[in-house]
Formats: sequence, structure tokens, C-alpha cells
Amino acid sequence: MTDPRLYVTRPALPALDEFIPLLQEIWASRILTNGGPFHARLESALCEYLGVPHVSLCTNATLGLMIALRSACPPGEIITTPYSFVATSHVIRWTGSEPVFVDVEPDTLNIDASRVEAAITPRTTGILAVHCYGNPCAVTELEALAERHGIPLVYDAAHAFGARVHQRSLMSYGDLSVVSFHATKIFNTLEGGAIVCKDAATKLKIDRLKNFGFVNETSIAECGLNAKMSEINAALGLLQLKTMPDILERRADIGLKYRLELQDVVGIDCITPGPHTVWNHAYFPIMVRETFGMSRDALYEKMKQAGVHCRRYFHPLISDLEMYRSLPSADPAHLPVASAAGNQVLCLPIYPDLSPDDQSRVIALIRGDAD
Repeated sequence: MTDPRLYVTRPALPALDEFIPLLQEIWASRILTNGGPFHARLESALCEYLGVPHVSLCTNATLGLMIALRSACPPGEIITTPYSFVATSHVIRWTGSEPVFVDVEPDTLNIDASRVEAAITPRTTGILAVHCYGNPCAVTELEALAERHGIPLVYDAAHAFGARVHQRSLMSYGDLSVVSFHATKIFNTLEGGAIVCKDAATKLKIDRLKNFGFVNETSIAECGLNAKMSEINAALGLLQLKTMPDILERRADIGLKYRLELQDVVGIDCITPGPHTVWNHAYFPIMVRETFGMSRDALYEKMKQAGVHCRRYFHPLISDLEMYRSLPSADPAHLPVASAAGNQVLCLPIYPDLSPDDQSRVIALIRGDAD
């Protein structure tokens, strides 16, 4: 029986009959993890697809961020955004540092580079920026200020697979970038992620950190984690990579339809990528303004009652959570743009097999045609 409810996303999967031969190969080899052949093949394929020199696969993006920060940033204060999934700040604390929140840009909802520079102090040991919704940060400005102050720049690029700016993958910016391959992401390996780095020495360090710090059977050089991707996840990733052009094209078509059919709705603004950008349409966020006639939360409830489950990404702000709100930088008075966005953004359903009729149903609910 078909479920009439719509959700903000739905995982893309290859044909099962294509996956079974790869599983048979894994069963025959009995190599399940620890950098097996599928792991090596996927790292190589991702380097080629993304146009980056080095990729290290990991269990998930959260562990990837922990390893990236451990590799690049000494304990201290790390400047970041309050407008993100909570893992962005959690990993800062897990690695012995403290987040310092700064406000975001009103157009992109990405971290504001000018606010980052103003927040730098002698205690600052890193910058953790987020390409929110796959929309590029101000990469040129952030890179310049990081170099000027001698501070590592790490990107939480969980949303950014397939996105490009200035004809380069977003993964190629920063000292390190971490991407998510979670089931809800554009490119998924069921669970998984990867760390992108620029040189072989950093890749070696990351590979050791994700495998308990082992150098060889008897030598351990780092206090590492167990964050290795399995052969099954890597094999699925190789299949998924083949479908990426079609997935990105379909998501772009859905995004265009939303944009065209909502452009004349008073009080609804679609977030638009900046110039020189090839967007991946990882999400489709709208801003529900006061002029719309109902609040964002009222629209959210209306759509949920109609079986359309949108998401209020990101609400509440990380800085509003009890574990972070006591930080001086979490004061809402210092974060007016992020605070407004947290009360106005609604992410609409977008995934490759969203049917035209189902998308029209979403649009009709927003326009009021379904009332």
C-alpha cells in the first residue's frame, strides 16, 4: 500500500540486482573492513569525481569532523555558526575546544566572514564553517582571513556533495572538508562520510586517526578512533556514484519548479545560491516572512496535517540549546540573522523520485490552493 505522506527527503538507492554481485564479491573475499578493495576503489573514484587530491572514507561525518578537528586544531576556541545541525558544535566540545558563535549572512545563512574576523582572539585555534544547504560559504574571504591570522579553516561540508563554486568542488576549499554520506544525503552509502585533504602527509595522519592511531602491528602513533568505513558501505558508494549526474539533474528540475511556482507568493522567499555556483539542491529552504499571513510554525503544522512533513532546519539554533546557551557568544542579541532564520525557514520535500503530482501538492498547500 502506498504511503500518501510526503517527507522532506527519501534515500536514493541503486537497483538491488546491481548490488548483489558486489555483496557476493565481499562474501567471497571475507574482507569486510580495514581498508579493503572496495574502500580503496571508492576513495580513488571520489578523488576523480570531486577533483581533489586525497579522500579518507569514514564511518560517518560526525566522526570525520572529530578527526578533522583533532588533526588541524589545537584545543582552544573554534569560531563557528549557530545555524547548523548540532553535531557541528558537539564535535568542537568532544575534541576539547569551545565553540564561539558568530552570526550568518542574510542571503545564504552561511557564517558571516566579517563576523568571524571580529571574533578572532589569541585563544582562537580554528574556524569551523558550514556550507549550509549545499550553498557555498564566502570561500575566498574565509580563506584570506584564515591565512592572514594563521588559523586552520575546516569546513563542515555535510550538505555539499556535488556543489561547485568558481568551477571547483566545495570539497576542495579549506584545510580540510568533511562530507556526509548519511542515508538522507544526495550521495549516500547508507551511513558514511569522508574527509578531504590536500597532501599525502595529512591523509596519512587522518588514516591513522580513524584506525586507533596504528602505524603497524606494534606501533601506535596517535590517540585515534575506530572510524573506518566498511566494505559493504564502500561498495554501495561505487554504485551510487554512477547515478550522480541523473540525481543532480532531477533535483535541479524540482528546485526550479518550486522557485518558479512560489516566486509570486507574498511572504515566501526562496534562498538563492550566490554567483559562480553550481548548486546541488541538497535541500529546498524557503523563508516564511511576516507578510505571508501565517507563521512558519503554523504553515509547518498545516502541511503536516495534510501529510506533508517538512523540516524546520535549523530550529532551535544550537546556541539556544541548554548546553550552549550560557556561552557569551550564544546571546541572541549577537545573532539576529540566525535567530530570525531559525524562526522562518522551512525545508520542503526534495528528492529524485518526488513525482510532479506530489510536488504540485506541496506547492498548492503553500499557495493556499488546497484550502
